[in-house]
Amino acid sequence: MKTTRKSNLIQIGILAVLGLAVVLSLVVPQLFRGRRDPRLLSLSVMLRDTDSSGWNAARQGMEQAADELGAELRFLTLTTAGDGAEQEALLLREIEGGAAALVVVPADPESLSAGLERWMPVCPVVTLESPMEGAAGTVSPDNAALGGQLARALLRDWDGGEALLLDTAGRCAGVTDRLEAAEAVLLAAGVPVRRAEELPEEAPPPWVMAFEPSATQWTAERKEAESWDCALYGVGTATAITAQLERGGIAAMAAWSDYAAGYLAVRRAVEAARGEEGELTPLPFSILRREDIYAPENQKLLFPIMSSSSR
Repeated sequence: MKTTRKSNLIQIGILAVLGLAVVLSLVVPQLFRGRRDPRLLSLSVMLRDTDSSGWNAARQGMEQAADELGAELRFLTLTTAGDGAEQEALLLREIEGGAAALVVVPADPESLSAGLERWMPVCPVVTLESPMEGAAGTVSPDNAALGGQLARALLRDWDGGEALLLDTAGRCAGVTDRLEAAEAVLLAAGVPVRRAEELPEEAPPPWVMAFEPSATQWTAERKEAESWDCALYGVGTATAITAQLERGGIAAMAAWSDYAAGYLAVRRAVEAARGEEGELTPLPFSILRREDIYAPENQKLLFPIMSSSSR
C-alpha cells in the first residue's frame, strides 16, 4: 500500500515537472520575443532607394563590422525612391524606437540635417555618398575628383559630338558634385554638354554619363536592349554593372569598394554611439575599362565576396 502511494506521488511529481516544462516552453519565448540583446548596439540603416539589391556588397561589409563590434542592424528602404520626407519620418521613428545610431544614404541632406538636428547629439548619424551637416562622419569617395576623372576618361575617347549628362540625383549632394565636376571638365575642353533627368525616347547623343549606380545600370540595359550606338560612362561595382562593362555596354566606370564603405560606415557609427573619436578619409576609387576587370588589383574591388572566400 505504501509502495503504491509512493509510486503515485512520484508519477504526480513527474507529471507536474513535465507540465511546468511545457508551460515554460510556451511562455518564455513570448516574454523575450522582439527583445534585443542588451549587450548589442542597435543600428538602423536607411537607404534612399526602394530596395537594397544594389547595395549587396555594402550590406555584407556592414554585417561584418556589426559582427565584429557588437552591433545589430535593422535595414530600411523607402516606398518611393528619393523621398526625403518619408526618409526623415522613418528615421525619427527609429530614434524613438531606441536606435543607438543611424547609417543613412540621405535623399536630401540639407532637409534631413534640419529634421534630425535635435536628435543627433544622442543618436549619431553616419552618411554614405553625401555629406550632411551635423553627421558624425561621411563614407564616400571624393565626389568632385571622381566626376572630373570620369569626364577625362570620356575626353580620351571623344572625337566630336554632344555629351548627355544624366541629372538623376535630385537633392543628393554627393552625386550632384560628381555631375558638376564632370560638366566643368567637359566644357573646359570644348565638349557640347546637355543635362537631362532621363534618357530621350529616341537614341541619345554619342556620349552619355551617369553618376549613380542605378542610373548607370538602367542606362546600360536600355542601351543594350535598343542597340544604341553611344558610349556610356558611369559608376558602381554591382554585379550587373560589372557585367555590362565586360560586355562593352559601358566604356568606363568609376569604381570603389562598396564592401569597405559599408564596413567603415558601421564602424564609425558604433564608435560615435559609444562616444569614441573616429576619423574617416575619402574612399579610394579607380576608373576602369573592360580590359581592367580581371587585373589582380581589381579583384577585391569588383568581387569582394569571392576574393575573401578564396583565401
